[in-house]
Amino acid sequence: MICPISGNNLTFYFDFSPTYIGVGMICPHIVNVSVMLGGIISWGIMWPLIGKKKGSWYPASLPESSLHGLQAYRVFISIALILGDGLYNFVKVLIRTIAGFISMVHKNSKAMLPVSDNGSPTAEAMSFDDERRTELFLKDQIPMAVAYGGYAVVASISIGTLPQIFPQLKWYYILVAYVVAPVLAFCNAYGSGLTDWSLASTYGKLAIFVFGAWAGLANGGVLVGLAACGVMMSIVSTASDLMQDFKTGYLTLASPKSMFISQVIGTSMGCVISPCVFWLFYKAFSDIGISGSEYPAPYAIVYRNMAILGVDGFNTLPKNCLTLCYIFFAAAIAINLIRDLTPHKFSRFIPLPMAMAIPFYIGSYFAIDMFLGSFILFVWEKVNKAKADAFGPAVASGLICGDGIWTLPQSILALAKVNPPICMKFLTRGDNVKVDKFLGG
Repeated sequence: MICPISGNNLTFYFDFSPTYIGVGMICPHIVNVSVMLGGIISWGIMWPLIGKKKGSWYPASLPESSLHGLQAYRVFISIALILGDGLYNFVKVLIRTIAGFISMVHKNSKAMLPVSDNGSPTAEAMSFDDERRTELFLKDQIPMAVAYGGYAVVASISIGTLPQIFPQLKWYYILVAYVVAPVLAFCNAYGSGLTDWSLASTYGKLAIFVFGAWAGLANGGVLVGLAACGVMMSIVSTASDLMQDFKTGYLTLASPKSMFISQVIGTSMGCVISPCVFWLFYKAFSDIGISGSEYPAPYAIVYRNMAILGVDGFNTLPKNCLTLCYIFFAAAIAINLIRDLTPHKFSRFIPLPMAMAIPFYIGSYFAIDMFLGSFILFVWEKVNKAKADAFGPAVASGLICGDGIWTLPQSILALAKVNPPICMKFLTRGDNVKVDKFLGG
């Protein structure tokens, strides 16, 4: 793994994470290769070269975590890749959505009713299964009054409560978000149905820049942008997720009302469980959100810096940072364009910009883990593809689940200030010699 250890030394290491190995077995090979490639380009090539420009491109006295130093290149170049990839896919999905609407309207305008031999209209033939699914799905429709009323109630609760939690987030910001969100939610749900690609995070980034710039730095624009992003993403993502769940319910003959009630119950439980889980992690692991820690929370830092960028502008970035951001933004769009224009037999080998952007900021400590999982699955498929296809997801799920379940007792032990009785550490050869000399002395 490419990661800075001390001073200017770089090395490769494998952190034995079953979760990331399992994720590597589930993710497509191109995703794992893209993550590995992004780690090599950033931590193996770019950051060491930019680090040598200390004192020229940015002040040498700045700490490594300062957004006016090397950290700015890590954060904003990764943001440029993410925004470039998100903008390209947003436009692509929007074009497909508009084309789908036009095609549907054109088809309906020219459609002719099927006519039987005796001249009376007849319905198109439908299988018994489809008739049964349609009958059950339409029988338990949710009344429109409940849908509109529920949305109005939720909007009213948000307008009344969110300004109490975030005083900078004025009530009219939330009102505008709830007025605009249904249009974006419909576009996201329709586009997700066409392409299986939810762009909720892209709409959230749009809210960060719009509402952050609207509020301004003096009025807490950073917090306003982040809070508005949360409101927008919760509405837009829920719309596409709910449509997918309803489609599943249609195929499995489930009642739409029961599914909707289950969604409400699950959401209500999440409102209580999620803060408790966050509190448990926050109390048990004091270094959450810190770069290089066990839980760096990378997207929290990325989104925060997006909000700062939207409020402050580009004037505070160090030398050549903005130029590199332009280059990588254009590169993300160009790579996606090449992937879409080339035949599949070639495009499947072109890396994904979004996957490449992840290690740019958070580091590449997980890239070898994921790459190893992908390599294990690749070898397994070569040896016995049938068994790899059948049992690969189960093995990966076991690795992820086992490692995740251990987090709960680990948090409890950490809260109780219980230290592990045995510690294992891997050192470089030079550090190992120093340790041996210390123990021998």
